[in-house]
Amino acid sequence: MQLVVGRIGRPHGLRGEVTVEVRTDDPERRFAAGETIATDPASAGPLVVASRRWHSGILLVRFEGVDDRDRAEGLRGTTLVIDSADIPPSDDPDEFYDHQLIGLTVITPGGERVGEVSDVLHHGQDLLVIRRSGGAAGKTGEVYVPFVKALVPEIDLENGTLLVDAPAGLLDPDQAV
Repeated sequence: MQLVVGRIGRPHGLRGEVTVEVRTDDPERRFAAGETIATDPASAGPLVVASRRWHSGILLVRFEGVDDRDRAEGLRGTTLVIDSADIPPSDDPDEFYDHQLIGLTVITPGGERVGEVSDVLHHGQDLLVIRRSGGAAGKTGEVYVPFVKALVPEIDLENGTLLVDAPAGLLDPDQAV
């Protein structure tokens, strides 16, 4: 599975640097000089980082072979991706990567299968997007569950399940915002 680590924005200056919208917790490692990064579309890469620097809180990257503003402009909008297998597992048993959660079967404390995690949103508070599968109540649609220990007390990656101990109505798609 490919994971997005950045998106190339506008050129900066005349020598091929581009702005990068960072989408990784480890930009120093992902954008280190010499790192090869796959792209989407694949035809734009792979790209090898020649240099990187921070300027006013914005990551500026120059890639090998991109040495002028025109070539840099040609990369605008390109998504930078890595293979999920390249990410080491976390040492924290309560920390998960989005790609580990997406696709997990959601169950209730009573053992009812209510759907699957279809996305993870990061908007101030992490939210699990759960696509309801019908279940015993016949409910379908999407619901949002805050990704907190009180509501999601157990995640079993080995068995592909996530336990949601939700208050009444939270898993009801009719109540979704």
